[in-house]
Amino acid sequence: MMILAAFLSWFLVGLFIRVSKARGWGQPVRKDGPQTHLVKEGTPTAGGVAFVLALAIVFFPLYLTGRAGDSRELLLMGVALGMGIIGGLDDFLKVVSRMRGSGKKELLAREKFPLQILVGLIFAYFAAPLASHELVPSFGTAGDIVLLTLVMVGSVNAFNFTDGLDGLLGGVAIIVLLPLLAVSPVSALLVAVLLGFLWFNAHPARVFMGDMGSHAIGAIAAGAYILYADVWLLPLAAIIPVVAVLSVVIQVVSFKTRGKRVFRMSPIQHHFELSGWPETHVTLRFWVITAVATAAVWWILGGRP
Repeated sequence: MMILAAFLSWFLVGLFIRVSKARGWGQPVRKDGPQTHLVKEGTPTAGGVAFVLALAIVFFPLYLTGRAGDSRELLLMGVALGMGIIGGLDDFLKVVSRMRGSGKKELLAREKFPLQILVGLIFAYFAAPLASHELVPSFGTAGDIVLLTLVMVGSVNAFNFTDGLDGLLGGVAIIVLLPLLAVSPVSALLVAVLLGFLWFNAHPARVFMGDMGSHAIGAIAAGAYILYADVWLLPLAAIIPVVAVLSVVIQVVSFKTRGKRVFRMSPIQHHFELSGWPETHVTLRFWVITAVATAAVWWILGGRP
């Protein structure tokens, strides 16, 4: 099934690129960002829509025929679609505003966060009794629900901030999920569809992921670690998304309180680019860091997924 998922993703992403180019769904590039990114102007965006669709097309027939695990897998897929739809709405508004030259440009944080919290709360309510506690005991039902909601929302935004370089988020997500492939069909299928997506997203990217893809990835990563490993292991494996979101927070707080920036640009991957690292070096080195951190997670679990 992973081969089918990878091939279907490859086909749908390729089809999405052709349709996007025909309709002019191109990505604008920040003029204050790395100058090497200016050549990316007009690259199709929201490619995550295609691989999330491939994920759903393969998963639901498997689940309905009893070959995709238990209720935890349905819960994982549900939160991925819930968060993905929020990101997809953001993608839709961005594309429409660019094509029309007017209208609402994107979901504001004050609109996006309540939706994310709602989806995260629904997930946490059902996940709390099923959550794995390999390292730390439960905080009680109410405490676990609050914690898991915050982790889910934090993960979605952290993985979203990790996007922005060719192949970066796709590669990071694949590595983070490796310890869980044997126990979670949704995680395995996500890795497969990301491989199909990376065929086109590798440098120089022919398509960008967009918010639907990054939101779904963050949701599955958080959900899989909560249900099958331990919630406290997620920040270690996902060290790059954690650092990415922290860099944004530090930058915003510093500028608002001191009028100064800590980084040349946030998220932190762009800081390294503006410091002279080639984009491909940033991506590869962040993959290496993720691999080392994920290996540590595997070791902590004693070789168990």
